[in-house]
Amino acid sequence: MALLLAGAANAAPAPVATDDTGAIKAVLAAYKTALERRDLAGVDALFAERNEVIESGKLEGSYADYVTHHIGPELGHIQRFTFEDYAVTVEQAGDIAWATETYRYTIVLPDRPEPIVRQGVATSVLQRQDGAWKIRALHSSSRAPKPTTTTP
Repeated sequence: MALLLAGAANAAPAPVATDDTGAIKAVLAAYKTALERRDLAGVDALFAERNEVIESGKLEGSYADYVTHHIGPELGHIQRFTFEDYAVTVEQAGDIAWATETYRYTIVLPDRPEPIVRQGVATSVLQRQDGAWKIRALHSSSRAPKPTTTTP
């Protein structure tokens, strides 16, 4: 019995569970804000070195590929990009977290009289690396919102 107790005394302490929901939400909010500003300077720091982006059924590659070949050029043509009805849920297991964002976004283009309005959802997988949360995978999709019906 004494040997058993001695072994327990030398055991490593159980890791303390931390709730980093606020820090994880801050990473996602920083990305959303950059899109709204239409300025992605510094956003690459929100992503892990190894990452992937999927948008509406297309594997875009890494975030760097996505900026170079897709979202970067698109943002140059957009007058306004806004998110509304934004909600996010976060789950965390140690140094890995996943989040689901739901939102409605509006894009205004200079040569289009009507804004583009979409209902969107995104799932992100984040990893804590050197104390900071980084996006490892981002998958977003959108569709035209269902028309609202009015009753007389």
